[in-house]
Amino acid sequence: MNDDDAISISSGESDNEQFVDRRAILQPAVQSVVDALGGFESGTYRLGDECYGCLKDLKRLWRKDDTDDERTVARIFWETRVLPNDLVPILLETAGKGLVEDRCAIACADLMAAMTWPIDLAEELKELDEDADKGTDYTQLVYSHLHYKAALLRPGAMQALFGIMLPCLAKNAKERKERDVQIINVVLYLVRNLAFIKDLPANMHLSADQAAFSSLQSRLITALSETNTLDLLLTIASNAPTDSMFNGWNALVLEIFYLLFRGVKPASLAMDQAKQPAQHLQRLLAVEDKRKRDYARTATSRHSRFGTTLSVQLNPKKAQAAAGADADAGAARGVRAILDMAKRHRPQKGQRADELARADNLALDARVVLQTLARTFVEACFNPLLASLLKDIKAERAKIAEKDHLRLLYVATWFLEFFLCARARHGWDFGLVAEVTERAWIGWVLRRMREALDEKPKLWTEFQAGVECLTQLLVLVDGMCSAEGAGAGVADAAAVLQQQIIYNGEVLDLALESVRVYREGTQSLAYLDASVRLAHALFRMLERWGKARGAGGEMYVRRKAKARRRRKGKSEEDGVPDVEEEVEEEDEEVIHETMFTLDAFEAKFAHPDITQTLLAYLARYKEFGSSEDMKRVVSLMHRQAVRAKAEGLFFMVSTLDLFKSILADAKSLPRDQPYKDLVALINYILRKFFKAVEEDSFLVVEAFFPKNRGQWKHLSSWEPDAKGAKAEAAPLDTRFPPDVQVKKGYSWSEQLGIAIACLIEGDKMELVDWVKEILMFAIGQRQRIIEDTDGSASARIAVLNSDSDDAEDNAEVETLAAKRGPSNDALAKFSDHMIPYVSDEQANAATKDPHLKLVFRLVYFHVLDEDAEELEWYIPASILPSDLQSSLNVINQFIETPLDLEGKKASQMLQKKRRRRRRRRRAPSEDSEASEKEEDEEPKNKKKREKKEKEKQQYKSAQFIEDSDAEYGDMGAFLEKEKALRQRMAVAAAATGQVATMKPTGTKKRRRKAEDKGADKKRRKGGGKARPKAAAAKDSDKSGSDDSDLNIFGSPKASTSTARASPGDLEIPTARPRPRPRPRPRRPNPAPSDASSVGIATPEKPDSDVEEVVAGPPSTPPRQSSPDDDLDLSTHGPPPDKKKPRAQAIIISDEE
Repeated sequence: MNDDDAISISSGESDNEQFVDRRAILQPAVQSVVDALGGFESGTYRLGDECYGCLKDLKRLWRKDDTDDERTVARIFWETRVLPNDLVPILLETAGKGLVEDRCAIACADLMAAMTWPIDLAEELKELDEDADKGTDYTQLVYSHLHYKAALLRPGAMQALFGIMLPCLAKNAKERKERDVQIINVVLYLVRNLAFIKDLPANMHLSADQAAFSSLQSRLITALSETNTLDLLLTIASNAPTDSMFNGWNALVLEIFYLLFRGVKPASLAMDQAKQPAQHLQRLLAVEDKRKRDYARTATSRHSRFGTTLSVQLNPKKAQAAAGADADAGAARGVRAILDMAKRHRPQKGQRADELARADNLALDARVVLQTLARTFVEACFNPLLASLLKDIKAERAKIAEKDHLRLLYVATWFLEFFLCARARHGWDFGLVAEVTERAWIGWVLRRMREALDEKPKLWTEFQAGVECLTQLLVLVDGMCSAEGAGAGVADAAAVLQQQIIYNGEVLDLALESVRVYREGTQSLAYLDASVRLAHALFRMLERWGKARGAGGEMYVRRKAKARRRRKGKSEEDGVPDVEEEVEEEDEEVIHETMFTLDAFEAKFAHPDITQTLLAYLARYKEFGSSEDMKRVVSLMHRQAVRAKAEGLFFMVSTLDLFKSILADAKSLPRDQPYKDLVALINYILRKFFKAVEEDSFLVVEAFFPKNRGQWKHLSSWEPDAKGAKAEAAPLDTRFPPDVQVKKGYSWSEQLGIAIACLIEGDKMELVDWVKEILMFAIGQRQRIIEDTDGSASARIAVLNSDSDDAEDNAEVETLAAKRGPSNDALAKFSDHMIPYVSDEQANAATKDPHLKLVFRLVYFHVLDEDAEELEWYIPASILPSDLQSSLNVINQFIETPLDLEGKKASQMLQKKRRRRRRRRRAPSEDSEASEKEEDEEPKNKKKREKKEKEKQQYKSAQFIEDSDAEYGDMGAFLEKEKALRQRMAVAAAATGQVATMKPTGTKKRRRKAEDKGADKKRRKGGGKARPKAAAAKDSDKSGSDDSDLNIFGSPKASTSTARASPGDLEIPTARPRPRPRPRPRRPNPAPSDASSVGIATPEKPDSDVEEVVAGPPSTPPRQSSPDDDLDLSTHGPPPDKKKPRAQAIIISDEE
């Protein structure tokens, strides 16, 4: 069947029908209007009769694209080339020629501004429909803007645009109308649009026409300078705070400056531009020479052509089919293909160079223009423009867009860096950039950085701009402190500003966070460089600030506590609420102040994420443009590995591999000092690593895993700080040289011999003689006290051995007397012997000489006050003369026969001790607050300690428990021992009158507490009146029989006779526990007798009778109990002036 006979069936709503119809309708209309504008005649452009009306029609047609994602009208305008062929000639012919002609020029400028308006490709692509707009392409529109920019840079075009504004600017403020302001606004926006259009990257392989598109920005800057447009921009910026009309364009002028200076390095613009080409040529030659040297190091020799080995490697990704297994291989490939279809191939994120700036490809004349513009801006416009913009931002003006915050940060940073680079050359005062040192500006920068981190997704570009601005601010403050000839006022202001920055604490936190949050592929390389620069600048400022303040200066940092959320409480009577209650946050903020020290901040800097950031920066060492880049990263790594003692952070396989590559390229690295420091630092870390591997070989396995959550601490030489407020606040004692100690593995005598050898090596024999004199004097003094108190040794021997004349017995007695030592009376007469200083040399040596202080401590000398300016030593009274004599003998022995150190020096056997911390007195308010805090935390800490001890005890007990049925020893022997033990217990009970299985005082817990004895009263079962506990007593059995046959252990019966006394006559003891009652076995009751069946109350007796009854012997007859007696087992105590007897109690039978 022929194609012509086929019938097409559709719904009438084709996807491309709307686009085709729209273009088919608009293209003839646009073409006809463009043809009516005019044309060239004999080389001169002739305007049409309705030129102004045609321009208005073109503007109305342009508005059709407001609802068209395809930008159909814009594409038709580009195809007709209306801007270069008609609008620019009309502008050149009509600008400044008269009222009617000016109207045409203004209409042309308006249409040009619309046609060159920047295209936000990201926003445009978001608005596209995935199905309907699948074939949309914006490259044609972007390419058209380059041609529009080139057309407007023709000679006379920018001058014509500036001529449109001049009549409006020349009018008085009262004569100026709103239309005049709009005309100026249109031309300024047209300048902004031209500055926004990016040039093509420079490429020597392009044609001449295409190569011209890579230098359009330079031509634009030169044209703006020649037409005095840049002077107009400077006038608007300098008068923005005072003139209301100029204030309306401050954000627009800010954006123009941002676009002009974007991508230009301030340091390169601050130097002499005439020398720039020569310096650029030197850099290129240096790069070329380096590449040649690197190639020569790895190049093959000329002899390699004589012998060659070729190896062919197949593609490892392709499956290899075994011979004779084609069917199985085909099935395997089919399964593998099915599995691969379900896989998601995520492309790796590439590293972006810079999202904030762009490449600098400006010509020399354009750079000279920008240098003049920047110098004039700093001298006249910096402070006014920033003040007016910050005021509008706080007032939330409608003209301030969200991107203006980013542009303001970038422009302020750029001109600050330019000021710092060119200040020495031009002799500028710091007052030219005083606006950035105001508290309002710094607060705004910190707030924008915090908001950029809080956004989702995070605004990394704006955060990078804030990091760069903070870096230049810190460098500026540091320069103000160290500037010569700036005046005392500038230095004082800088010191106050430094103190405020540190006290605020947010700058410190943001600096650490900027380095910590870097992830490769998420942020750009420019962000990485900016974060490292900020950290380096902050540490350098803190070091200089600390040296200026001295060791005694203290500084505190403010920390804001997190606000707690509270929910409104609801009583039980309220019931279920009708609506859900909202969570209310506390309005007030809790602020704590902590002391700031550089060591603590460096310890906080030792973080695994920060280490990874520094290593990522170091991995690009071949791309560093100057040695300053290497200096920054080496300085920060040195603070982690050496200052913070966190070398364990670098014990990673990837890190060691990077170090290996750097050491392999060490010969080709530059000869600058930072590169030498890098090699030394790497060698230091490697020595630490292999030393740790020798101690723990499992570290080789741990090197494959990240060091998170403090896992690097046990691999490093890091030591935790002492806990507590005193240890935290006490500064290190740096008045004297650090004390030394002998390394481990030596006995006391060997340590003393090494210390003596150190003094002799240092030609300090006079100090050794001084120590011997002190010991001999102290020995003699204390020996005289012993002889005066205990007598001489010979006299004691004569007394002890007066009956024996044998010499051997005398020797034994003498040895016994020596071992016995001085008597207590003699020891009580000993006193602390203060060591006097005869000369200043002795005082200085006893205070500052670490070797002499080591000898003093080894011979048991003590220091009176460690915090004194001059140490005072003394010999404690507890040191015996024999101990001092032993020390003296050891010293004499090592003087005669020095210790064999195997060829080493004695000083090599010593090591430095950690410096002690000086005690610091706190203010009473601090003491009270600390005590209150300790009191509040004491119960919590006590519970934690008890719980921990309980768990520890349970663990220690459980680890020795074993479940076993094995019997230990002979069971028969065990039973025999138990039988003998019972017999001995029965005999002891019969002899002492006590129950053998019960403690004398009893172990049963009291039912009542002592403080409740007056209020605790019991009623009788019949409901009678209550009586005191002291008057209650217990019966024996109703039968009152002796029951001696049931006394199992043979103990004598307790007395049951008691006396009734009033509560006032008796005092119940509460100090000793109540005796444990001995139960009787139940047995049948005999016939009731007259004495036992009826309870007879015992009359009250005096105190003496009470004592006699209670403490009486066991043979005392039992008392007759009353039926009204309750079951209270209380006992009567003795009067206060009598000895307390042992109390006994009896339980009555159940029937009673």
